[in-house]
Amino acid sequence: MPSERSDTDKAAADLERIVAARRRGPLATLGTYVRLSGPGWLQSAITLGGGSLAASLYLGVLAGSSMLWLQPLAMALGIVMLSAIGYVALTTGEPPFRAICRHVSPVLGWGWALATLAANMVWCLPQYALGTSVVQQNLAPGRFGAGSALGDTGGKVVICAVFLALTIAVTFSYGAGGRGVRVFERVLKALVALIVLSFFGVIVKLALVEGLDWGSIAAGFVPDLGSFHRPAATFAPHLAGLGAAAHDYWTAQIVGMQRDVMIAAAATAVGINMTFLMPYSLLARGWGKEFRGLARFDLATGMLVPFLLATSCIVVVAASRFHAQPVPGLAEPAAEAPAPKLVADYENLLAGRMELEATAPDASELPLAERRLAAMLVKRDAFDLAKALEPLAGDFFASIVFGLGVLAMALSTITMLMLISGFVICEMLGRPPTGRTFRLGTLAATTGVLGPFFWGQAAPYLAIPTSVFGMILLPIAYWTFFLMLNSAALMGAERPRGRSRIAWNALMLPAALVATAASLWSVWATVRRLLG
Repeated sequence: MPSERSDTDKAAADLERIVAARRRGPLATLGTYVRLSGPGWLQSAITLGGGSLAASLYLGVLAGSSMLWLQPLAMALGIVMLSAIGYVALTTGEPPFRAICRHVSPVLGWGWALATLAANMVWCLPQYALGTSVVQQNLAPGRFGAGSALGDTGGKVVICAVFLALTIAVTFSYGAGGRGVRVFERVLKALVALIVLSFFGVIVKLALVEGLDWGSIAAGFVPDLGSFHRPAATFAPHLAGLGAAAHDYWTAQIVGMQRDVMIAAAATAVGINMTFLMPYSLLARGWGKEFRGLARFDLATGMLVPFLLATSCIVVVAASRFHAQPVPGLAEPAAEAPAPKLVADYENLLAGRMELEATAPDASELPLAERRLAAMLVKRDAFDLAKALEPLAGDFFASIVFGLGVLAMALSTITMLMLISGFVICEMLGRPPTGRTFRLGTLAATTGVLGPFFWGQAAPYLAIPTSVFGMILLPIAYWTFFLMLNSAALMGAERPRGRSRIAWNALMLPAALVATAASLWSVWATVRRLLG
């Protein structure tokens, strides 16, 4: 095919640039790597989505800045596995799905592909819900919000139609191959840059106007696993003095939420669909084993750096506005009535507490300390955060800059989920990832248009259960590629040996074990909730 030949020619030209840059020295090599990077930015485009926003937002709400370490650590473990996946794909030059089925196990190969497709179809739901909510609440409430001429449902229909048209147009350009791939990657790079700049702008404005506790922020990057079994320290004064039943109930609520968010944060750092994207985006560029160093650099700069900056900014902003602070108007009177969704969440938390009382008192009869705790734990969304920032940062930063960052998150992730679905469908049918088959395959992820119409709670919070779902599936990919990198039949003479093999396994094994432990915990927690 012409597109395949042009991709091969482009890869050969890229390799010549790398070789020439290496002769000129490290700085020239660095500059060339920056210009040639691409697949790592695609990984950023998918990981910086509704899940990252939700996980970062609720990490800040529940733990302040004390869990800033979690997402970078999860990302580092994920990069180890993605590097291994890239090493296997670039070394063999063989599409991983076929390689897994032939050299490891057809069950693992099909399980990996089907789990990726299922994750895409589920994960698209919160992206559309998030994008719709930010347009209706932040960017254009007068035109598309509940009080507009279109009404709530009409606004959602128009917004979803526009999202669908835009993402289909961008994704179909990738299926054209050659120049279309490069155009696609540039669009996604721009979206990632918009995400990072938007949230960085908000945090700079916050620091200049109000100031931030940089010591606490720095301390938050020191790992502490205590949040998995105890509430954040800032809740201690609010729990003190409660009766035994009340203390146990609210402690269990806080810890349960923290665990869910920690699992979600780990799952959104690297999901199973990203493990499918990495090798195919590399092969689509025509890269071979000579590009393994560039692939690792691309992951570190195009994926880790934007993710670290964006998620850390969101955690810090959410912590400064919401952590251990009750929503005004819930537990105590306020000048402005809280949003209905916040009231509903507040009442649900209190209803669970009242079930423990034999006399079943009215919620208003519970102690103020308990009602304030419930008001601290309600699920906020991007609109709540923007509104909380308005008095400090102004409407432009709070609604427009912040809103554009959130919208870019949603659109970039929708586009990437469609791209990955196209790869999956083509692989399962044995077709090249171009043309009509690829384009039709990308439409599998358009299930997301249903998200805004079937989720009544805070839109970003839909990302939490779907992230848990993704974490359950992730070990399938991790263990599969662990076996592949160690397979003599597949890797042949290129299988790592000696110290290199020890280093690879020493890095991959912890990543796979952590993913498996998190997956088993997710299954156990889900079953426990379903059984009541």
